[in-house]
Amino acid sequence: MRISLLLPCLAALALSPAPALAWGSEGHQVVALIARQYLKPEARRRVDAILATDQDTLTAPDMAARATWADAWRREHKDTENWHFADIELDDGDLAKACPESPPSDAPASAGRATECIVTKLEQFTRELAAPATSPQERLLALKFVLHFVGDLHQPLHASDNHDRGGNCVALALGGPRTVNLHGYWDTVIVREIDPDAKALAKQLGKRITRQEMAAWSTGTPEDWARQSFGLAKQAVYTVQSQPGCDDTRAPIALPTGYDAQARRVAAEQLAKAGWRLAQVLNQALAPVADVGAKG
Repeated sequence: MRISLLLPCLAALALSPAPALAWGSEGHQVVALIARQYLKPEARRRVDAILATDQDTLTAPDMAARATWADAWRREHKDTENWHFADIELDDGDLAKACPESPPSDAPASAGRATECIVTKLEQFTRELAAPATSPQERLLALKFVLHFVGDLHQPLHASDNHDRGGNCVALALGGPRTVNLHGYWDTVIVREIDPDAKALAKQLGKRITRQEMAAWSTGTPEDWARQSFGLAKQAVYTVQSQPGCDDTRAPIALPTGYDAQARRVAAEQLAKAGWRLAQVLNQALAPVADVGAKG
């Protein structure tokens, strides 16, 4: 289980279980709001129509809020916890080990195995979203999981591990009594440092996406995206020089010089990339004749 934790403390760091929220609610909203900027009119209409049938009260009913739904759902549905990440270990880089292939099944993706990983689930739910034969109830679930999992897959610590629960065992010192674990830092702290207002941040990042980035980001599969996030974890996340494994006796690590600024750059690009790719997934699934780069 991944545990994401943001804890101020007055003495030693205390780690206690809490639900994992990749990118935090704000980050997921940013991804959805960027995607909405680039949805084709038909895809946007269908997204809104599908969500309009939802009676679930775990989140507000709009697209941005529903992008956070899967995290709220997992609190009571522990069998979906592993669906949010792929623990690709830094010491072997083996995606197949982190995300073993699931045997074929006729069951809906929402009834999948608890051991399946984010790559498998995103592929399954995307197929269901596009398939005409998918039931309305399953299509709704597929949409809500897709809205969330594209964002998750672009958080580097949801596609990497150093035998440390995706950075949850790595304590960071943020100055004075403030501490946070590495996963929580990337989930929440760094996004709020860029801009604590999800709508403003989405507008800012969405406008910055260039034609060249659109073309580059339109390629690849969820497996490719997982490998890209893993590469970023090695290049930009685990440069804190933490040791593998979990050890509560280790003192919090001070951020290396320049780490925070680099993290802001990486997180901003990953949020923008996730938003663009989410738009393309939805355009292809719900409005198949989509003009790449057109803003709806």
